[in-house]
Amino acid sequence: MSVARVTEITAASPNSFEDAINKGLERANETLDHIEGAWVKDMKVVADGGKVKEYRVNMKLTFVLN
Repeated sequence: MSVARVTEITAASPNSFEDAINKGLERANETLDHIEGAWVKDMKVVADGGKVKEYRVNMKLTFVLN
């Protein structure tokens, strides 16, 4: 029997939502073992002068406990 846990993280990128997701997963993988999935809960942008300055995502990550 395995037991999983869900944790929420926020990640950002100046390039794209996809890059923010990848950066968030890469960083979480440094700390958490056995990440099995991610749910992108929210997406938003930070604007400056009418242009996108930063893409942000809030994600819920599922990982199996040792």
